[in-house]
Amino acid sequence: MRPSKNEYYVSIAKAVSERSTCLRAQCGVVIVNNDTIVSTGYSGSARGEINCCDVGICERDRLKIPPGEKYELCKSVHGEANAIINAARSGNTIIGSTMYIYFKRLDSQQHKHGGPCLMCDRMIKNAGIVDWVLEEIV
Repeated sequence: MRPSKNEYYVSIAKAVSERSTCLRAQCGVVIVNNDTIVSTGYSGSARGEINCCDVGICERDRLKIPPGEKYELCKSVHGEANAIINAARSGNTIIGSTMYIYFKRLDSQQHKHGGPCLMCDRMIKNAGIVDWVLEEIV
């Protein structure tokens, strides 16, 4: 059976999430404009920084910080932000586009993501992205 477009793009976001370097969760994002993929992004350390998965330590876990709090202590850039940044780096317009997000918890937390965090939500709005679709695994 042929997948719907939402299922198709979320499945690509799932594949993108496999590049995530975060020890707490995998997030993969695909931005689609006019039925064309214009950018992808995943949760991971900033370019040139050491990845948490490579050293086996999450600073937020070490400090016992609950999900959704004190993001400034995290080394990762969220997948949503990375997809927007990657679109800008490549010169692709994302105004009027849709963002497809795949989010999977890797830690023992049963905390629901529920959608982009407040900062990513603001970036999504300011970038001109008009909608987002989420598949979440906890």
